[in-house]
Amino acid sequence: MSASETATTDAGGDEGGWSAVADLPPSAKLVAKVLEYNDTLTQSQLADETMLPSRTVRYALSRLEEVGVVSSRFSFADARKRIYTLEIE
Repeated sequence: MSASETATTDAGGDEGGWSAVADLPPSAKLVAKVLEYNDTLTQSQLADETMLPSRTVRYALSRLEEVGVVSSRFSFADARKRIYTLEIE
C-alpha cells in the first residue's frame, strides 16, 4: 500500500466526522474546535469561549447536532442547562 492510498483510507474513515463539519458555517466550525479542546461545555460557556452571541452558538450547536458530531445531555448540577460534547475522535 502506497502513502497516497494510506492517506485516502484514513480520510475516508472519518466520513461522519470533520468532513461533515467542513460544509458547515464558520461559527459551527469554531464551536466544534472549542469543544475539541474542552471535553464538555454549556451553551453559555461556549458563548464565552468563542465570543459569539448566544443565538449564533445555539444555531451552530443545532447544525452540529444535525450532522451527528455533537451530543447533548442535561446537566446534573442544573437541569435547565444542557452539556455539549464533541463526538469526533
